[in-house]
Amino acid sequence: MAEKILIVDDQYGIRILLTEVLQKEGYTTFQAANGFQAIDITKEQAPDLVLLDMKIPGMDGIEILKRLKQHDEAIKVIIMTAYGELDMIQEAKDLGALTHFAKPFDIDEIRKVVREYIPVKSN
Repeated sequence: MAEKILIVDDQYGIRILLTEVLQKEGYTTFQAANGFQAIDITKEQAPDLVLLDMKIPGMDGIEILKRLKQHDEAIKVIIMTAYGELDMIQEAKDLGALTHFAKPFDIDEIRKVVREYIPVKSN
């Protein structure tokens, strides 16, 4: 069974881009446009990794990260931020985020880092 990645971003274009790239790599992907969807999908699908935008209306990335970790302390989360959000990056890492990408990000770099954290299993 393919490894599962949840993409959490309020920007539709970013969700689609990451979905296409990661599906081509062999991952199963899910998308959430807000924190409530992200938490529901995490409970239903138990993703292996979450790509989490930190600036989402309603429930910000820090709150989403806290709730994801409450549900599954071992869940792997990579955050995506705008440049200059150093306090938020540090807080997210303190809460267990693995690493971060600044937007606009290099899609090849995301592909490489995702593979490092959850290698695609060959069948």
